[in-house]
Amino acid sequence: MPSYDFKVGHKYTRADVYRVCGVPLAKQKGEWHTGYRVYEGRHFIFCNIGGAGRTGDDHGNYFINEDLLWHGKAKSHIGQKSIINLTAADSEVFVFYRSNDRDPFTFAGLGKPETVRNTQPVEVLWSFTNIEESVRLPEEVSEQETFTEGAVKTITINAYERDPEARQKCVDHYGYVCVVCSFEFEKIYGELGKNFIHVHHLKPLGEIGKAYEVDPVKDLRPVCPNCHAMLHRKKTALSIEELKKHLKNK
Repeated sequence: MPSYDFKVGHKYTRADVYRVCGVPLAKQKGEWHTGYRVYEGRHFIFCNIGGAGRTGDDHGNYFINEDLLWHGKAKSHIGQKSIINLTAADSEVFVFYRSNDRDPFTFAGLGKPETVRNTQPVEVLWSFTNIEESVRLPEEVSEQETFTEGAVKTITINAYERDPEARQKCVDHYGYVCVVCSFEFEKIYGELGKNFIHVHHLKPLGEIGKAYEVDPVKDLRPVCPNCHAMLHRKKTALSIEELKKHLKNK
């Protein structure tokens, strides 16, 4: 069974999903537009958050912290085969959501059913156990120059370009020291760690979805991989200041 390389927090149209999954034209649309479906043994959920979808129905889906409270189709119940399979412990469930019915979907992650309520429609609380594993931690990242970043390349998914020159401008300005915890690789690892650092976008490229002008000094910051992972620990990335405060409190 092929693996599907979706990235948590990145945006995808249904056409993007078809490309990633290799769905042939004859099998596109149809059930893909009904809210949830199975393809090659995997389950896919497409839902609206905080409003009605294109059919005009508002199923009352919303996030509770990092979990998603989701409702099935109007007549769904826990005895339906589709719901039984969807909520089975070994099912692989790809969950996508959006708040506007004309927008692309955001990939929430692989869903795990925490609770399934015997209501009609069925109500499921999904948690996402793979968030920290699936978030891409890019090694993107002076003069007040600007560079165009984020232009979409169509490969099998939409990948966001990162300008290496912008990255270099960032570290030329701030140095190879983590702005959160002050870790410096060269001091600990010597020559092996020289000139190594991750660079963090203050506004994640996956949330922008189009090309934009990035200022290497204003928009980028050097961070160590540990702090970079913690900045992206939640769906909405923490700010540098929030993570610094968290470290100070601990």
